[in-house]
Amino acid sequence: MKSKNLYYLITICMTIVLLITACAPTATPTEAPPEPTTPPVEEPTEEPTPEPPPEEEPCLIIGVLHGGPINDAGYNQAMHESVMEIKANIPCVEIIAAENVPEEAGATSTMENMIQRGAGMIIATAFNHQYPALELSQKYPDVIFEHAGGWEMGANFANFFGEPPDTWYIMGVAAGRMTETNKLGFVAAFPLGWTLTFANAFHLGATSVNPDVETTVTFTFSWGDSAKEADATNSLINQGVDVITMHVDSPTTVISTAESRGAYSIGFQSLHAQEFAPEYWISGTGYTLGGTLTWLASTVIDGTWEPIFLRCGLFDGCMAMAPFGPRVPQEVQDQVLAVSAEVEAGTIVVFAGPIKDQDGNVVVAEGEVLTPDLMSSVDWFVEGIIGSPK
Repeated sequence: MKSKNLYYLITICMTIVLLITACAPTATPTEAPPEPTTPPVEEPTEEPTPEPPPEEEPCLIIGVLHGGPINDAGYNQAMHESVMEIKANIPCVEIIAAENVPEEAGATSTMENMIQRGAGMIIATAFNHQYPALELSQKYPDVIFEHAGGWEMGANFANFFGEPPDTWYIMGVAAGRMTETNKLGFVAAFPLGWTLTFANAFHLGATSVNPDVETTVTFTFSWGDSAKEADATNSLINQGVDVITMHVDSPTTVISTAESRGAYSIGFQSLHAQEFAPEYWISGTGYTLGGTLTWLASTVIDGTWEPIFLRCGLFDGCMAMAPFGPRVPQEVQDQVLAVSAEVEAGTIVVFAGPIKDQDGNVVVAEGEVLTPDLMSSVDWFVEGIIGSPK
């Protein structure tokens, strides 16, 4: 009876379970998640290329012509470097440069071409450029002309230069102290008034510290004839000269020849000259006119330019003295620098009278001074110089 009841109970439970399962809601299948969408690919679009800004017009175009090569370690290089300082100081300036233009006809055509290219200022640096530039200044009254070392003046024509006589006197002091033979040599291009003035100042400086010294001057009659310069230098050394200086465009031949012969040299025109005399270099002077030319250019730009007979020297920054060479004793260096300080202070006046020429004639009377306006017309050598001033 018990087993029958148990069977009956199990049957009832199973029936209930089946009923519950049958009544449960049917599961609805869920949709698959959507595929991820890929963002639309944008076709690359080319950015428009910006147009370059228009080039600014130069504030001033300067035409510059040189009589010789601008790497001559002499006059032409000194002038070229001075001119290029204008561009460094005033970036909006444009420079048109021409080298190796020694003749007047070539100078005229070169300057004409520069003016046609827009030059509003011409800087003519060679001796032979003066009169071609002066003539063109009358043809082009709106162009400013500056000539290096000349004397002519006009409404739109002026000239500038360094003031070397003081520096020649100072270098003469160095030569007078360094010579052992009491014989100095001076190689010059032409017997021009300024060249004679330079030689005279050099000799006066030398005799101020060595009264027994004599200076021999020889001319090559060319601003740049290396063969003649070498011959002149060798000839002087053969005569016993042991210190040599020069007034030619490039001092390299004279200095190199002296160096090879064991003779001392004193440079002029460019401070680069010392590179050619590593052992027997005494000192030298060179033109450093960059600041002055920058100022002149600035007056053209702002419209305040006026024709000025401009001269400036060692103590104005227009010239500079090169370092002393390795064989120059300290006491000589000190004396040279002391004399330089006296010249700057006005204690020493180079061409203060009385001064006599080679023939014993008084050319600068006592109490008088040879002034710069007369130096270009000097036609005499002072006492103690050997050579003809003609």
